[in-house]
Amino acid sequence: MPDSYKAEIRSLAIFEHMADANFEAIMRGAYVQNFPPQVDLITEGDTADFMHVVISGSVELFATWNGRETTMSVVRPISTFILAATIKDAHYLMSARTLEKSRVIMLPSSDVRRVFDEDHKFARAVVTELAQCYRAVVKNSKELKLRTSLERLANHLLRQQARTNGAANFELTIEKRKLASQLGMTPENLSRAIKALRPYGVTIQGTTVQIAKQDDLVQLAKPTPLIDDPAF
Repeated sequence: MPDSYKAEIRSLAIFEHMADANFEAIMRGAYVQNFPPQVDLITEGDTADFMHVVISGSVELFATWNGRETTMSVVRPISTFILAATIKDAHYLMSARTLEKSRVIMLPSSDVRRVFDEDHKFARAVVTELAQCYRAVVKNSKELKLRTSLERLANHLLRQQARTNGAANFELTIEKRKLASQLGMTPENLSRAIKALRPYGVTIQGTTVQIAKQDDLVQLAKPTPLIDDPAF
């Protein structure tokens, strides 16, 4: 594996403070692979043989049941998935596929677990990341249960806008069908919500979003750090 990839992984909070020897032990069995769009990386129900690190591109985490499918989240660089299954040596609760051309580093789960048992700083970093993931799940559950579909869309747009440093014009990062699934809506409900945001200064043409009345949108959305996270 090129040293540049190792440096990117080492910069992640989960690996930043672990012992050099333990980091090298994890890296020895790791490899990097480039994937085209719409390639399945892991399958719900399979054992967690690898922990994945997204270096470039984006990966959709999704789940299926009884003929239905839903988008759970989208993973962007540089971040890991699915850590909990790796540490527990358990089955994946979600599937993953690339949304665009992506570069992914795969770390053998057995190596990760062995170092977890030996390196206290690494173990503490893993617990911290799992705690952050848990809090993200709670926030998402609160959004789905406490907000209307219109409020969910409004807050999603504000979170995405925050990732573009507050730009009045930006692009949706996923297609509308997947966005609707992620927000707990049908595509038809998303279309109605988009139209309902027009009086608040929001227009969405294709994938381009324009926010003309920032204060009006914020007043509708009522964002709060107890639910919203720009990184989510």
